[in-house]
Amino acid sequence: MAANFIDYVKIYCRSGKGGAGCMHLHRAKYLPKGGPDGGDGGRGGHIILQGNRNHWTLLHLKYQKHVMATDGGKGGESRSFGKDGEDKIIEVPLGTVVYDGDTGEFLCEVKEHGQKIVLLKGGRGGLGNWHFRTATNQTPRYAQPGEPAVERNIILQLKVLADVGLVGFPNAGKSTLLSVVSAAKPEIADYPFTTLTPQLGIVSYRDGHSFCMADIPGIIEGAAEGKGLGLRFLRHIERNAVLLFMVPAITEKIEKEYTILLKELEKYNPQLLTKARILAISKCDALTEAEMKKLQTSIKRLTTKLGITILPISSVAGQGINELKDALWVELNKEVNQVIEISHAPIDVTVIEHEEQIKEDTPETIYLNEVDEEWDLNKYKGIGWDE
Repeated sequence: MAANFIDYVKIYCRSGKGGAGCMHLHRAKYLPKGGPDGGDGGRGGHIILQGNRNHWTLLHLKYQKHVMATDGGKGGESRSFGKDGEDKIIEVPLGTVVYDGDTGEFLCEVKEHGQKIVLLKGGRGGLGNWHFRTATNQTPRYAQPGEPAVERNIILQLKVLADVGLVGFPNAGKSTLLSVVSAAKPEIADYPFTTLTPQLGIVSYRDGHSFCMADIPGIIEGAAEGKGLGLRFLRHIERNAVLLFMVPAITEKIEKEYTILLKELEKYNPQLLTKARILAISKCDALTEAEMKKLQTSIKRLTTKLGITILPISSVAGQGINELKDALWVELNKEVNQVIEISHAPIDVTVIEHEEQIKEDTPETIYLNEVDEEWDLNKYKGIGWDE
């Protein structure tokens, strides 16, 4: 399972270059001086990212190291247009974030199914000599070359989209809880780090409602500095609306473990502390009656001190599971927590509608680094694409 979960890939992308415009003078039997009729070159192919909810990981892109669109065709005589280059579409799962592979600069993120982002725009085709005819220059013998291709290394990172994220040390009972409240089948064992990749499960709730829960590998102290597996997978909880902390009841210092987990999240990204939090005390079935009474007293004290909801549960015995679902559902439906995302604003992004009529349920296409479509014909007198 671990080998199939790919959440990081680096790809070299190159758009297609524009086709050259045609330099041609029309000649016919009864029209010996027909004048210029060179056609325009075709547009180079775009590199397009498209959201696809049917993909769960970046596995299909693991061995695809190069993505290159085709070039535009050359213009022809009789004002014939060159063929446009074929666009290359890279399908990615929802929640994919794109960075520049060389500078690490944030570019964009894909959130909706069917959303299209033109990552690299194909070069425009050159104008044929027909465009350069004037009253004083009736037979121009030059045409524009096509615009060059654009290339870039990109990094695709997947951040799992889930409503509730489980946070805890190894063997805190996160995988057991997920297997009980959903149909997910995470690996469960009595040794640390049995969860090596994020696991998702759909939790059924009352009246046909449901929400998504994600289990990430256990966090250890120092995870924000790269210890254990936490650093690699901490980014997956950036998209969660509610963080469910889990500390086993057999732990002597519940508050200390919770504080360590909280500090690791703060070191990784301080904005994570703005999310709603619930603390579940797991494995309560292992306590005696006297120990359970002592735990109840500690929970009342910690609830007042920490200011969060704290619930004792036992996934194996089914104790407190319904109460936990109720608490999670309340937090998920609070208006202040419905849309909390840790992200950056995309750079130079312009939303442009399709040339055709866009359907209401179809996301608009986004072009990165849009260029000016107005061409100065006097700039190009057979000397190419000069600045």
